[in-house]
Amino acid sequence: MIVYKHALRNLINFGEHRQDRTGVGTRSLFGESMRFDLAHGFPLLGLRKIHFKSVIEELLWMLRGETNTNTLKATIWDEWADENGNLGPIYGKQWRDFGGVDQIAWLLISLFENPNSRRHIVSAWNPAEIDQMALPPCHMLFQCHVSNDKRLSLCLTQRSADIYLGVPFNIASYAALVHILCAITGYKPGHLIINFGDLHLYNNHIEQAQELLKRTSPPLPSLAIKPFGVLESLTYEHFVLTGYNPHPRLDAPVAV
Repeated sequence: MIVYKHALRNLINFGEHRQDRTGVGTRSLFGESMRFDLAHGFPLLGLRKIHFKSVIEELLWMLRGETNTNTLKATIWDEWADENGNLGPIYGKQWRDFGGVDQIAWLLISLFENPNSRRHIVSAWNPAEIDQMALPPCHMLFQCHVSNDKRLSLCLTQRSADIYLGVPFNIASYAALVHILCAITGYKPGHLIINFGDLHLYNNHIEQAQELLKRTSPPLPSLAIKPFGVLESLTYEHFVLTGYNPHPRLDAPVAV
């Protein structure tokens, strides 16, 4: 995860000091990017332990079109949900019903029928419903690409990115999404590219970030998915992660 450590170091050394809606304050860089070759391993951060099951369960929750925290257990979404667990029309709603369009179903058809298309796009940013969302989408749009050698890559656009708590989770989530799409279509995992708008490190995460930079990144694990039926039948038990040997957890507070 050299690219992650590089971004973390740049934020500490060169990030612009900015105030933000949480009142905590950040060090921020605009227009950064990261690229991961998924042929070299699954990019699950090893500098501190990431709870892989939470990554997968949230991703599957969104892929099912769900927007209520009652079907997720002890996640950061609880901080934004109302008393009934509702979050409004966030990711899952937009992915599976954007103005009546099931974008995930459409994406799979497009990948099968027209792999050379430049329109393999799924958007969670719906201006007409932003005000109804508990939190506007941070990872707001992704585009897929199928190369001539049948490798599927994904480019994510993320408007706002908490590098310490959120970004490792986002990297793992969208890398897992590539693996899911490949399991369905028969393509091979290619690259994961993330283009960041505001990439930031919260001021109360700086001490933890400095500790991470002292650690040596272990080898990347590998991910396999057992055979499954339709997308909606996919569960955490289908995912087989091997070779994940991270450093101990290093927690930090969530800025709400």
